[in-house]
Amino acid sequence: MEYDTFSKNYNLHQPQMPFLDHVLQVPTYGWKDADGNLVKPSKKEIFTEFFKRLNIFKDKRNWLPFFSWLKVACLIPFFIIFLVYHFSWWTVLAAFLYSMIVMGTHGTIWHHRFATHGAFKFRNGFWRFFTQNLTINEIPEEIYVISHHVHHAKSDKPGDPYNAQAGFLYCFLADVNHQPIAKNLTENSYNRVKLLMRHTGVTANSYAQYQKWGSYVNPSHAIGSWILNWAFWYAAFYLIGGHALACTLFGAAGFWAVGVRTFNYEGHAKGEDKQREGIDFNERDKSINQLWPGIVAGEWHNNHHLYPKSARSGFKPYQIDLAWCYIKMMHKFGAVSSYRDDKKRFDEQYRIPYLKSKE
Repeated sequence: MEYDTFSKNYNLHQPQMPFLDHVLQVPTYGWKDADGNLVKPSKKEIFTEFFKRLNIFKDKRNWLPFFSWLKVACLIPFFIIFLVYHFSWWTVLAAFLYSMIVMGTHGTIWHHRFATHGAFKFRNGFWRFFTQNLTINEIPEEIYVISHHVHHAKSDKPGDPYNAQAGFLYCFLADVNHQPIAKNLTENSYNRVKLLMRHTGVTANSYAQYQKWGSYVNPSHAIGSWILNWAFWYAAFYLIGGHALACTLFGAAGFWAVGVRTFNYEGHAKGEDKQREGIDFNERDKSINQLWPGIVAGEWHNNHHLYPKSARSGFKPYQIDLAWCYIKMMHKFGAVSSYRDDKKRFDEQYRIPYLKSKE
């Protein structure tokens, strides 16, 4: 069965804590104070850090977070054109479906379950490339993957790059302030970054190139793939529905790119204790299952924190999981060779014992 096949490699790329303590670039205000408590920076401190890290003129090694937000900025004109010239019931519907469902589900499939957690395997590089480029390219894999390993190791604790207890802005601007890898990693530590990223197919910098650019990915590769991806999708959308559809969906991608930066703040209950009996079984952190991101993107977040390596997060009958549907479909087609499904474990360890306790 797929579970047994995949479980052989289940722990091959599990990063260890000492490495995770220093792999991310520490913000100026730090992760914790002298007493070990979470630092909650002021808005001024957060914005100061944000613009400092976007300054590519002071340090060219800031290029990746700058590049990430440059792509967001490039989508703004499309969104404005959509609102001014192409706003209608059908374009609004298309924008909703593309941003909320297509982009949302793709983010779960590619960045979350595959690139970070390795919850399934592609049969070959073609299907990996196909899935990677299934939507408009927005978030650099490197920024998401490495920091997300840290997030799981330190969820809702000091050092969590998007700790919801530190406030909305702390999470919203985390891709610049907290998520880039450190610029002074040893060659051994950088090799561990490469180990966590190698299955994604993203071409790695050599250690000398990393020292020059401060990143895993090379600017030429990142910019080249961005241009090709956007050119392909604009042409495809134009052929289907003209400039109206192309501008609408590119604008919708921009809307998603901004909105997705709020997910972990909401998914960890804004830093509050809002877990519900019989719904949120993981009590190690503040993650919660939410109906909206669950239905539109398969992000049943509390379930995911119970079993982060599972290719399925929707374990209950009502927990629709479109990301899981895609993975299962690709497995039937032969594009996915193996996956991990922890639904049975969830039922045995949590759902059934809970139901019996209520009899």
